Amino acid sequence: MRLLVGGYSADSGGIAGGIGVLVAGDVDSPSAGGPLAFVGEAVAASSPSWVTWNERTDVAYATLEAAGAVQAYRRVGEARFAPLGDPVEAGEAVCHAAVSPDGSTLVATCWGDGRVVRYALAGDGRIGRPSFAPAAVDPVGPAAGAGAGLSDASDVEAAAAEVGIDLAALGLGGRGDGGLFGGRGLDGFDGVELFGGGGGAGAGGFGGAGVEGASSAGTPPVEERVSRAHQTVFLADGVVATSDLGFDLVRFWRLVDGRLRPLHDVALPFGSGPRHMVWHPSGHLYVVTEYSCEVFALAPDATGRWRVVSGTPLGAGTLSGDSAAELAPSRDGAFLYAGVRGSDTIAVVAVRGAGDALTPVALVEAGVAWPRHHRVVRDTLLVAGERSDDVVSMTLDIRAGVPGRVRFRAPAPSPTCLTPFV
Repeated sequence: MRLLVGGYSADSGGIAGGIGVLVAGDVDSPSAGGPLAFVGEAVAASSPSWVTWNERTDVAYATLEAAGAVQAYRRVGEARFAPLGDPVEAGEAVCHAAVSPDGSTLVATCWGDGRVVRYALAGDGRIGRPSFAPAAVDPVGPAAGAGAGLSDASDVEAAAAEVGIDLAALGLGGRGDGGLFGGRGLDGFDGVELFGGGGGAGAGGFGGAGVEGASSAGTPPVEERVSRAHQTVFLADGVVATSDLGFDLVRFWRLVDGRLRPLHDVALPFGSGPRHMVWHPSGHLYVVTEYSCEVFALAPDATGRWRVVSGTPLGAGTLSGDSAAELAPSRDGAFLYAGVRGSDTIAVVAVRGAGDALTPVALVEAGVAWPRHHRVVRDTLLVAGERSDDVVSMTLDIRAGVPGRVRFRAPAPSPTCLTPFV
């Protein structure tokens, strides 16, 4: 199997020179269980931190994070690519891009300024002009002015209602003596509370820190919260989900006349930082939170409105200051794997019941420093170590779901993303 390797170049503090190529096992095999080899660059690029592949057109799309742009690359050889058109504007620190199942649309998300951007894709894969989606609204309530604290509760509820967040339905109110939302937990969160109830690094989002203080996991104070869009997932029936780890939101959209039209937002616990998501065959959307190191399950109700139905910490072994990164399912969907940077582990979470029950199983050594991204290929887990400049593979125990020891390792410069291509 061949994989495109995204990475950071010197403009982002890394050593990559572009999009690399990793061979895992036999080149023409759908399995990745054999030795690993980094065989060089597919194309030179500036900090292509995320790479996605459009098999319909043999075109790769990369987020040029430091440049705030997305770029298409057409295949010109077995493992060689060339730019297809010029870079197209996205936003500050664009960090993820996804292609729609029909290959007609690219959606990019920007960590730096919170932008969600939609592009039409031409028949040859070329990127069209950007269409910027409506900005996110912080459900906590933006500061009323310089030096101000949270808005009045009624302002919070009004702002949330504009984007479809029903705080009353969640059992949430304004800030009071009990802390944000009165210190109450969220209904349906299986006991995971807003503060101090989740265990693990963030312990419900703040690792024991007060509302005004920053957590050791990097959560900013309330008055400094900014929108930070991070990922896109295309769901069934034309619905699109994006995460915003700055405002603790999962946002739902529908593509209408070439634009992303907002449906509603789902607010996760304050300071949790929803980062990456996985669509599951059961109909659930699983979300890993960067700051609090938890996984939440979301599902639509009878009206089609999405809600949080359960959640769990990644495990008791996560440390203060840890931050979760990628989330990936096992081949059969029975387990979820979350990368944890800091302690440099892979968390294993079992999926039970109808997909709504999540149970931590294990925390295992990732075998790399700063596991930025990982991918499951059948019974193999590939892990990219951003700060150790390497990629490793581990065999997965299909029944227990737990990765074994590192089997193979290959050097790779500042790897941030692993994307199979054929």
